[in-house]
Amino acid sequence: MALYNSNRGGIIQIIIGVIFVILIGQLISLQVVSNKYKLAADNNAIFRKIIYPDRGIIYDRKKRALLENTISYDLVVIPNEAKGVDTTTLCDILKIDKEEYKKRMIEVIIKNSRVKAGTFEPFLSPEMYAQLTENLYRFPGFSLSERSIRNYPYNTAAHVLGYVAEVDVNFLQKHEDEGYEMGDYAGMTGLEKQYEPILMGQRGVKRFLRDNKGKIQGAYERGEYDTVAIAGKNLYTSMDVEVQQLAEKLLQNKVGSAVAINPKTGGVIAMASSPGYNPNLLTGSQRRKTIGRLLLDTARPIYNRAIKGQYPPGSTFKPLGALIALDEGLITPSYGYNCFGLYGACGDPRKCEHHNAGHAANLQLALANSCNSYFLQVFRMAIDNPKYRNAKAGYLKWKEYVNAFGFGRKLGVDLPSENKASIPDTAQYNKDFGNPRYWNSCYMLTLGIGQDRMTATPLQLANSMAFIANEGYYYTPHFVDSVEEESEQDAAMLEKYRTKQKVTNIPSSIFKVIKEGMHDVTVYGTAAFIKVPGHEYCAKTGTAQNPHGKNHSLFVCFAPKDNPKIAVAVIVENAGYGATWAGPIGGLLMEKYLNDTLTPESKLKAETLSQVDLMPQAIKDWYVRNNKSAYLTPLEYNNDELSDVWDMEMLASDAIPVRIPKDTIKKDTTGKTNLPPAPTSLPKINKDTALLNNKKKINKTKTVIKKQPKQKKKTQNPNVNQL
Repeated sequence: MALYNSNRGGIIQIIIGVIFVILIGQLISLQVVSNKYKLAADNNAIFRKIIYPDRGIIYDRKKRALLENTISYDLVVIPNEAKGVDTTTLCDILKIDKEEYKKRMIEVIIKNSRVKAGTFEPFLSPEMYAQLTENLYRFPGFSLSERSIRNYPYNTAAHVLGYVAEVDVNFLQKHEDEGYEMGDYAGMTGLEKQYEPILMGQRGVKRFLRDNKGKIQGAYERGEYDTVAIAGKNLYTSMDVEVQQLAEKLLQNKVGSAVAINPKTGGVIAMASSPGYNPNLLTGSQRRKTIGRLLLDTARPIYNRAIKGQYPPGSTFKPLGALIALDEGLITPSYGYNCFGLYGACGDPRKCEHHNAGHAANLQLALANSCNSYFLQVFRMAIDNPKYRNAKAGYLKWKEYVNAFGFGRKLGVDLPSENKASIPDTAQYNKDFGNPRYWNSCYMLTLGIGQDRMTATPLQLANSMAFIANEGYYYTPHFVDSVEEESEQDAAMLEKYRTKQKVTNIPSSIFKVIKEGMHDVTVYGTAAFIKVPGHEYCAKTGTAQNPHGKNHSLFVCFAPKDNPKIAVAVIVENAGYGATWAGPIGGLLMEKYLNDTLTPESKLKAETLSQVDLMPQAIKDWYVRNNKSAYLTPLEYNNDELSDVWDMEMLASDAIPVRIPKDTIKKDTTGKTNLPPAPTSLPKINKDTALLNNKKKINKTKTVIKKQPKQKKKTQNPNVNQL
């Protein structure tokens, strides 16, 4: 027992010794090694000044700065030290009253506490800065803090570049482990938000010693604890600022979007959403006032339609439908359909724009003439394919193709808040029509011509052209090609944009058939009058039905035909035929990019087109009612979820527009749903493959042009038909 007690006592002594050594080590660390507590102890005698770094600059493909930094100053205050302030003089300089002074001081205390510096007046004007510098001794506790603000020398690409703003409590909670503090600025939208970790740089801190009256006496500990500000890294993009400016100009006074992509890299050349706004309006002291105005504007200028607008693709989808049918072996390039101007096989006749014989005698002719009957029939063949057990299985296979083409899912562009748009699931049709044994291709017929519940974003449409141009693959659309002094982490972030997306095994020979048909569209088809000087190109026009007004005008294309360098998608809301408005815009964008300039004739067309006012009447009426002199942007009919675009400043939930579903099921006066009849047998293939003679081609083109004036508004320029 004695031995046991002896051993026990020894163990206790060892434990006490270890604890003593640990305590001594901690004391040495705290008092000698660590400066954390020393700084805390000296905090009352130290003035901590934040040095904000320059944010990285964003360049276009020719190394032109899309945005830059300019110097600005903030007036900051430590409330606990703001004693004996000459408030009268300060209020006079800032052009505020004493009630506003008290209000701001309370806000600073709430945000930063009484003992930390907070922003009292951001982005001082040169006049204010000069007066404050001269009178700063009158305002104890106040000081001037330098920071850089964004400047946009080209006044363009607001939706793409985004803006920066001061962080708030909600932002700090979301990014609590990223080192942000009150008073910091961060990217809130666009590339500014997407690449915030690269662009932001690293704050610096300078510490100054103060006497008992709060006056600065010099650097604390000779700057031993100061840190240097590190500027953010620059981004180099695929954008072309001149093409971007042209796209925005052509969409002026219109609701719509234009997207241009380099098929070889996936780099976005231009992305315009109209109407837009001047990005310089969201910098400096005017930002808060401007953001409120933009958020309340019924035209919704802050909404990026290029990645969030959802539109039925209409006839621009037909080349993709043909790809599916060819790959499934349902048709051959020589397959023809005897169309007499309408499709009535499902008991609900669908019109075509052409009635001349032979316009759908083969696939190329059908594409060139955009024959609805042909592609409705091709769609039915895909859905009712006997290779699959029922229409549901056939539809799921068709949907698998369409998803692979980039529809109904997010492409992954390097911008926040991309919308995936919609390719309907079978559950929607089960809900509408019951058990899939009882529905078939007739129940979703217009999906074959890009209508029904199908929607796509302009970005998805442009990417589909890159996919066809590359004959079966694409690169994920993106803006940033490289980062200054690119690190391994930066390279890993950009890797997905540098990886080829091979999403289908459709043979190249099939793509070549589609490309020839799309080329015919530009030779004698619906876009025959739209030319790109010096280049052959491929295209498809589209006229999408719109339940809220006039049809949407769409145009997709890529050029040159044999070595594509640019793929374009354009949509103009409520503008009628695709060849009338969207087509000329797309043609001019291709010409500008490929030739680096416009011919004198094209410059005249661009000026004429930019002056045409196609703004929906609903927007004009709103501005009249609210005594606005001019409208800024468009009313979006088919969008949602604005709140995820704006992290800090968002509309109230009851003000956020709700997407209006596209009702494609006809109803009678009693409100009962009229289901399409059961399908008839598939028509026999028309063996006639004869081509139209030149005379018929010319007459056909004239017929299309002749119909265009029916789509004109009173405000349109009579010379636009020449475009």
